[in-house]
Amino acid sequence: MKKIEAIIKPFKLEEVKDALGDVGIEGMTVSEIKGFGRQKGHTEIYRGSEYTVDFLPKIKIELVLPDARVEAAVEAIVKSAKTGKIGDGKVFVLPVEDAIRIRTEEKGEAAV
Repeated sequence: MKKIEAIIKPFKLEEVKDALGDVGIEGMTVSEIKGFGRQKGHTEIYRGSEYTVDFLPKIKIELVLPDARVEAAVEAIVKSAKTGKIGDGKVFVLPVEDAIRIRTEEKGEAAV
């Protein structure tokens, strides 16, 4: 099993959710986060004063999937989240040692 963590632009969430649904992925966890990468934030002017916005709003999507479904999920996320502009985000794929569904106590891929 693998855990996919994707950091995307907020306005791309629905598009990514739909793309994952199209490849048969139903469950995910979504968090509103703030952060920056190479873009290092940006400057804005408010009431005549310029200030720097270091942390930009982002969305973090987390999925745990069987190994066989990871490639399709990553491809769906990348294609649907891409704008071609700086700050599109990142996708991380991490190994998952085990998973347990609390309600039924199922373990491993059966719990996912």
